[in-house]
Amino acid sequence: MAGRSWFRWGIVLGFAIGGFFDGILLHQILQWHHLLSLVPGVSSIRAQVLWDGYFHALMYVIAGASLWGLWRANRAAEQRSGRLLAGALLIGFGLWHVADALLSHWLLGIHRIRLDSPNPLLWDLAWLGGFGVLPLLLGLVIARRRPRIDSPRGPSVALLMVSLLTGSAAAWSLKPPADQRFTTIVFAPWTTPAAGLDAVLASGGRLLWTDRRAAVMVVEVPPESRWSFYRRGALLVSGAGLPNGCFSWATN
Repeated sequence: MAGRSWFRWGIVLGFAIGGFFDGILLHQILQWHHLLSLVPGVSSIRAQVLWDGYFHALMYVIAGASLWGLWRANRAAEQRSGRLLAGALLIGFGLWHVADALLSHWLLGIHRIRLDSPNPLLWDLAWLGGFGVLPLLLGLVIARRRPRIDSPRGPSVALLMVSLLTGSAAAWSLKPPADQRFTTIVFAPWTTPAAGLDAVLASGGRLLWTDRRAAVMVVEVPPESRWSFYRRGALLVSGAGLPNGCFSWATN
């Protein structure tokens, strides 16, 4: 019974990881869509980001519940299989993307994978196959294989591998496009506007936009000079220039 509970809660955790992967990569980093991109009456960027936040809060609740369930199952089970947990995580990850495609993309129609594509259905199907069906089937194959329960370190190793995979995907997604000219800089609250402007001039860059307090700037700067802003009071230096409207309300 404890082994089944361990497996079920692993699926729930994989489901939450799939939601985080979707929201962080597609909503925030790539900005291909937001949760309610196609919902009438929810057009402002502030409302879209707010609902994205509610979505991530829900994923936190699901992840927290799954970790609590895994902890209880871990205490109750004498034997656990890291392979079984890895399969459960993949099944949950795939189930999230299957559920998202069926409900959000096609039944409810609140968003699509890539709204700026001339063929959004193709992107929906490709994403469903690559991140939904494939992990789901792989997880089922792994889970159905006879587990070797020979070490209590198995689940820890499985969680470490999933964490490394997720972290690697996140690091790859943060790499800016090769033709990206703009850099967004968020300065620390104690950095004065004059110091921020001096940092831009020292980097050889060109200021394109700033908020009223010069706390957030979008500049055109050589890629090799971006890291220099961290020495001059920056908290965040991005390789992507975001639209002004994304910051106009957030920095007021």
